[in-house]
Amino acid sequence: MTRLSWLIACQAEGISERGGRKWEPFSAPATLQIRFGVLMGSGARGGIELEDHDPRCRPAIGRLDQDRLAGPQSVAALRYRPNISARSLAGSKAYLIGVFFDNPSPGYITDVQLGAIARCREEGYHLIVEPLDSTADDIEDQVAPMLATLRMDGVILTAPVCDHPVVLAALEREAVPYVRISPGSELDRSARVGMDDRLAAYQMTRHLIELGHRDIGFIIGHPDHGASHLRHEGFLAAMADSGLTVRPERVEQGYFSFRSGFEAAERLLTGDDRPTAVFASNDDMALGVMAVANRLRLNVPETLSVAGFDDTPGAKVVWPQLTTVRQPIAAMAAAAADILLSGVSWEEGALPPSKLLDFELVVRESTGPAVT
Repeated sequence: MTRLSWLIACQAEGISERGGRKWEPFSAPATLQIRFGVLMGSGARGGIELEDHDPRCRPAIGRLDQDRLAGPQSVAALRYRPNISARSLAGSKAYLIGVFFDNPSPGYITDVQLGAIARCREEGYHLIVEPLDSTADDIEDQVAPMLATLRMDGVILTAPVCDHPVVLAALEREAVPYVRISPGSELDRSARVGMDDRLAAYQMTRHLIELGHRDIGFIIGHPDHGASHLRHEGFLAAMADSGLTVRPERVEQGYFSFRSGFEAAERLLTGDDRPTAVFASNDDMALGVMAVANRLRLNVPETLSVAGFDDTPGAKVVWPQLTTVRQPIAAMAAAAADILLSGVSWEEGALPPSKLLDFELVVRESTGPAVT
């Protein structure tokens, strides 16, 4: 008989391990486990952990307040926290949700994480955030080991990963549910969450036009992001509906990074022939535009109006503060997590679940009337 077995038998008989001292009978708490030769139970104020050779195994264990071991109150009173590894061994869930991303904007990714983490914590799940290089030839080698090792219950995909055929095929092959945020292609392939990027860009362009701007520059986002094309379309539609022509040299390619916005702005603003306003497809690029304007001594908004998209933290710390489109990034990530936690399923022939969130035009000090 092991020492652990002997202790348990002594307790059952009301005998102390020293022969004469009586143990007080008690009902074992629901959290009590015997595993790999270890007796573990959540004791008062912090818990106990007793091995079969542990000298701390003493009668005090028998004097736990039984009233505190009954019902949900004991969970809070004993400060019980579920062990993810134990829970996953006990059932089919791993209690892990993943986020795959390849996005140069730190503000965007931070908001995605905050939104997803908040929702996961409510349901006792943990979040795993994994960067991918969507341009690499070995992207399948990046994804496959993670799926095999981590056994995630679902994955949230942001652009451009959400449109990558190799990533989608790998998830489907492993039967891992996934939800895409703002995909640009095959919209009915999976559950998705997004906003109306085209309409948002349309309304921002209209805001600039209503301020009297007729010569507006535009910086396109990363070409691999579906939202980039939609925002460009919204800009062109608003200009056309107002009877305004977009000069080809007024449209520059960007990549959602500060540097790409800076370089695009240098091409747009250097020289006497420059637009009176620039609309960048995200805030990071808009901040690059403002940096170039400052270097060229172009006052914002008196000489040049600048608008962005996303409403990341940088939009509020720069001066003048940036006029932008508030994209509900954290809310979209939370909604994507909610779809996964609720179970991603739909009947054959039906469309997968999708959710479209509202955006907001946030007018700040970086836009003003056009110079006449």
